[in-house]
Amino acid sequence: MMKKLSMILVMLGTVGLAQAGDVRSLRGHVDLQDESRAPEPKQFAKDGEPIARDYVQQPPLIPHKIKGYRIDRNSNKCLSCHSWKHYREAGATKISQTHFEDRNKNVLANVSARRYFCTQCHVPQAGAKPLVENTFKPVQAIAGE
Repeated sequence: MMKKLSMILVMLGTVGLAQAGDVRSLRGHVDLQDESRAPEPKQFAKDGEPIARDYVQQPPLIPHKIKGYRIDRNSNKCLSCHSWKHYREAGATKISQTHFEDRNKNVLANVSARRYFCTQCHVPQAGAKPLVENTFKPVQAIAGE
């Protein structure tokens, strides 16, 4: 039985490899070893005004660098400025009330575990070119026009 299963897996792997030849990289047809230059570093915004949202329920973008920010089960650097206790003195946006609710909409005294890891939803905005062509248009209801 094991020999038959192994043979089936080898056959499936061979079929998968044959189909993998159709996959194309966004870098084009250049082998990694042949690429001689490093990609341009992304330019992240310095502390600034909140960045406009493009659709309803979009998590706000982070308008500053977060390199070196520690966010793990013991520490969350974001809360040193964005918590309800510190946002005024830091001049930061306070975190939403929704971050204090559990899955059943029960209000908690502290940030919910499901909302504690900020970078699951919030990302810094970088001045980088899109990887693929894009025709996205913001929702008119929030576009301010």
